[in-house]
Amino acid sequence: MKPDWLALLAPAHAPPPPGWWPPAPGWWGLIVLLVGVATLLIALYRPPRRLRRTALRQLAQLENTPDPDDARLARRLQDLLRRYAMVRYGRETVARLAGTAWIDFVVAHGGTDWAGDNGASLLRAAYGGVAADERARWFAGARGFLKGRA
Repeated sequence: MKPDWLALLAPAHAPPPPGWWPPAPGWWGLIVLLVGVATLLIALYRPPRRLRRTALRQLAQLENTPDPDDARLARRLQDLLRRYAMVRYGRETVARLAGTAWIDFVVAHGGTDWAGDNGASLLRAAYGGVAADERARWFAGARGFLKGRA
């Protein structure tokens, strides 16, 4: 045996650094989790389109089906908007609103045509009072609320 046998070995070197692709399984899991959370946040933030389309379709049916009774029309309009608002804005927010507070809520969320006397006449008509014939403004306010024009 020769004493310099260590000199015959290859020089020491470090392994090559790991590449960035493909990522480790933990990174794949994190990517899937982040995409899922982003999708959930987008779905919760955006108002449901199907709900809006359905409500607008029902509003068009009310508008195209002439109803000579102002009280019944006013109640049906308010019922439609309340159902939409319960789903869109939450039961806790909408359920306690009545009278002028309800009209103010609708006006604040896009139904600007219900501001002032138009909203008051709608309330009077819904509860059996005499109301001026402002059906066009009632429908415009309802449409504005459903479309969310603030």
